[in-house]
Amino acid sequence: MKIITSAKISKGFQHWKKMFEENEPMRNKYGVKVLAYGHPQGNVEEIYTVIETESMDKMQEMLKQPEMTKLRTDAGVDLDTQKFIILEGGN
Repeated sequence: MKIITSAKISKGFQHWKKMFEENEPMRNKYGVKVLAYGHPQGNVEEIYTVIETESMDKMQEMLKQPEMTKLRTDAGVDLDTQKFIILEGGN
């Protein structure tokens, strides 16, 4: 399943990007593949990711891990603003 996520960030896009890229081993452990990420043109305080995962349950298990919560908040993610859009169709 493919999912688009969005969230507001408070520590800048470059800081978030560095921490996001360093977190690849945890995503691999839970079968989460990153297809794309970035921010809207002219707005570096909001990020989007497009990911693919085997199941929402597995991804939610990853998101509940204390180390993942810490990584996300250390990267400046405002967890209260995070949204998940599950996509249908496609390959």
